[in-house]
Amino acid sequence: MSTVTLAQARLAKAQVASAFRSIGTVVGVGITQVGEDFAVKVNLLEAPAPDRALPTTLGGVPVRVEVVGPLRKR
Repeated sequence: MSTVTLAQARLAKAQVASAFRSIGTVVGVGITQVGEDFAVKVNLLEAPAPDRALPTTLGGVPVRVEVVGPLRKR
């Protein structure tokens, strides 16, 4: 099993953000930890079309997607 390092996730972050801009409204892109590995997390404003395939990895780095709705200042 390959381990994804923090450095790999940081390098993939811009690539993931770019890939998801054509899928929907991205309200945030960050790095998260999944077990021992790191992943890139994408927060979307709304759910993409049901027939739209979302990437689960880019450059060997896992991608997690969450629909969070609009962000509001507190």
